[in-house]
Amino acid sequence: MLPAYVPNSAAAVLGGGTPIDFGKTFRDGRRIFGDGKTYRGFIGGVVSGVLLGLIQIWAASAFGLDLFPQHTFLSVTLLATGALLGDLVKSFLKRRLGKERGESWPIADQYDLVVGSFLLLLLFDPRWLLENLTFPIAVWIVVMTPLLHRIVNIIGYYIGVKEVPW
Repeated sequence: MLPAYVPNSAAAVLGGGTPIDFGKTFRDGRRIFGDGKTYRGFIGGVVSGVLLGLIQIWAASAFGLDLFPQHTFLSVTLLATGALLGDLVKSFLKRRLGKERGESWPIADQYDLVVGSFLLLLLFDPRWLLENLTFPIAVWIVVMTPLLHRIVNIIGYYIGVKEVPW
């Protein structure tokens, strides 16, 4: 899951600039995504996730690490891209519900990246997903994702890249 976990943090650090929605509003009068979703953040986040995934592929090959799922270029690209697409969909839905940027939305805030990543894998590399998503790994993802999300957001808040610690 590291290629999916890294993009959101990387997007926060590397983001800024032109918003993906160009400041436009939806038919309900609310922003489509908001100022927090930028092209620079999206691209930087995806590239960061893919690079980490490529390091994992190299390490697995160089050190014979076959304890974990064996990534491919496609799997790490789908995990990284899916994570940020899941975040975009969540942001779109948050705006429709009248939630402001940074406002907490429990469960959706923690699992958007998982849902987005798995949906892209299911669509474009279902074999990899079905071969590698075992029950123990699924349990680990369900348990660890909110914990890691909270820790990373607190760190992001204290180093100044997030406005709120959630």
